[in-house]
Amino acid sequence: NTMNGTFKGKPSTDYLWNDKKVIPFLKIDKGLADEINGAQLMKPIIGLDQILIKAKKQNIFGTKMRSVIKEANKNSINSVVEQQFEIAEQILASNLIPIVEPEVDINCPEKPIAESYLLEAIEKKVDGLDTNKKIILKLTLPDVDNLFLPLANHDSVLRVVALSGGYAREEANKRLSANKKLIASFSRALTEGLYAQQTDEEFSKLLGSSIESIYRASH
Repeated sequence: NTMNGTFKGKPSTDYLWNDKKVIPFLKIDKGLADEINGAQLMKPIIGLDQILIKAKKQNIFGTKMRSVIKEANKNSINSVVEQQFEIAEQILASNLIPIVEPEVDINCPEKPIAESYLLEAIEKKVDGLDTNKKIILKLTLPDVDNLFLPLANHDSVLRVVALSGGYAREEANKRLSANKKLIASFSRALTEGLYAQQTDEEFSKLLGSSIESIYRASH
């Protein structure tokens, strides 16, 4: 709806970039499938080719799609990464930049092991990408500091951005600060403490201080 809308008489995407310097991304997934063997793949994305054509025409820069890993099951993690990169190739073919987001649940009982499996699976995939193509990876803040640094340094990776995943903002910022070349793509930690009942002044002040702290934690 936002992609098709207008702001101040301009197409929303042009307004975001030209007036606000905000890069427009389009969420393309249709939600998560039921959990199987410790992972939730994405539901089928019906009509993706048509969506991508329209997104390109509307000056969308890239796309976002999310899966969730809840257990350190290597086969399931490989399936998540396989699905993400299969769709990413389709997005790249449309000359858009995909955000590949295989989120590891922060409550995963063996989170460090799950993240090591995830790193291994992603490295194989990015090594196989055309060197002229770039992706963005959106990953959960890892338990092992700088685990994803090899991905951040990879020629086919434009950025590695971190999702807060349910960590409180203070903890998320702490973890983010400990990881080189990782920048924030927080939502839950960003909106922590914001309520509709606050005055505009209270709301803006808290949001501003939250953005400042997250910015300073980003590398």
